[in-house]
Amino acid sequence: MRLALPISAVLLAAALHLPGAHGQALAVAADDTVEKVLAAQKGKRVTVKLGPGDELTGVVKLVTPQVVHLGEIAGREFFDAVVDTKRVVAVLVRVK
Repeated sequence: MRLALPISAVLLAAALHLPGAHGQALAVAADDTVEKVLAAQKGKRVTVKLGPGDELTGVVKLVTPQVVHLGEIAGREFFDAVVDTKRVVAVLVRVK
C-alpha cells in the first residue's frame, strides 16, 4: 500500500510529459478552408462534424480537395473512413 502513492505519482508525471498527452495548438489564417485546416492536422486526432449529431473522430491520414481519409476511428478501431470534405461543417481539435 505504501508503494501505491509513489507509483501513481510517477505514472501521472510520465503521462504529462508524453508526446500527444496535451492537445496541439490550432492556427487558422484568413484564407483557410476546411481542406487546409485538415491538412495541417495530418497525423493528429480530430473530430469532423458532419451535421446535427453526426461526427467522426479519427487520425487524419490524407486530405484532398474532395475527401479526407480518417484512420483509427473512435469506437470502431478496425475501421477507416473517407469523408466528402464538402460535408464537413466543423473540425474539432483538442487544444488543452
